[in-house]
Amino acid sequence: MQDIISPEIHAYTQRILSDYDANRPIDKLDVFNQPDTKVIHELIEELVRIAYPGFSKDENYRIYDIRNNLSLVVEDIAFRLNKQIAIALRYGQRPDDETLVATRGEAQKITLAFLDRIPEIRAYLATDVEAVFDGDPAAESADEIIFAYPGLYATTVYRFAHVLYELKVPVIPRIMTELAHSKTGIDISPGAKIGRYFMIDHGTGIVIGETTTIGEHVKVYQGVTLGALSTSGGRKLFNQKRHPTIEDHVTIYSGASILGGDTVIGQGAVIGGNVFLTKSIAPGTKVSVKNQELRYDKGKRQVQEVEEDVDSAWFYVI
Repeated sequence: MQDIISPEIHAYTQRILSDYDANRPIDKLDVFNQPDTKVIHELIEELVRIAYPGFSKDENYRIYDIRNNLSLVVEDIAFRLNKQIAIALRYGQRPDDETLVATRGEAQKITLAFLDRIPEIRAYLATDVEAVFDGDPAAESADEIIFAYPGLYATTVYRFAHVLYELKVPVIPRIMTELAHSKTGIDISPGAKIGRYFMIDHGTGIVIGETTTIGEHVKVYQGVTLGALSTSGGRKLFNQKRHPTIEDHVTIYSGASILGGDTVIGQGAVIGGNVFLTKSIAPGTKVSVKNQELRYDKGKRQVQEVEEDVDSAWFYVI
């Protein structure tokens, strides 16, 4: 096989480089003026350490007093998060000196406000751990949940990202929750509002949209979608309520889809597996799929079974 001739490589290289001059969003070349996903990932791991200080070791510091160690971690978070927020605040701009000074000052205010809310975040997380432990008989201890449960990890990252979202930080909150999404398969928008004692069981495939509101003591199983009824309106739907409201003490079993900004699931309702809802449900209602059909193909003989209508079908979950 003949080697590729150097002039041909040069020609194709120049063609690719010239393609970056089209001024499209994908043509951005300023790698130093946008958030660094690697740094944000490292910040997530440090924030998880702050949330649960006794559950991970830091190989970077040889300090016997864990409080001293955590002091260094908090300072590192403050320094690096401040820098990333400043970059995010001027994202997509060509800042002059005045803008640089202004974004640095605003970033510092936001960073301090974020640090101030960490005890509040941890108070919410303590209720989340309690909810999972009380709701999952397979959990042997709260420690096991913190060490191993992907639902708690996704919720933890969401809780931190949501505060940054509330503090009007661009880009970074979504990067945080998408990194958790890639790790756990659980997609929680940082804009969603989720109350205390939130439990995710198993979790893979869960989607919780940006304008979702979830009350307290809500339990959600794998494969649940809390989504928009339609996105055909595109950018016209920006900042509009597109996702459902889930009131307190609701349980949503695996595979259920609840869609629409006007959809309200009333307090104490139970939504069964694979249910598809686009309208509100009154408090205390149990919703299940009726008359599921099962077919078995045995060669030339086909057997059909139809389940009886059972009011308690909602509790059949894995």
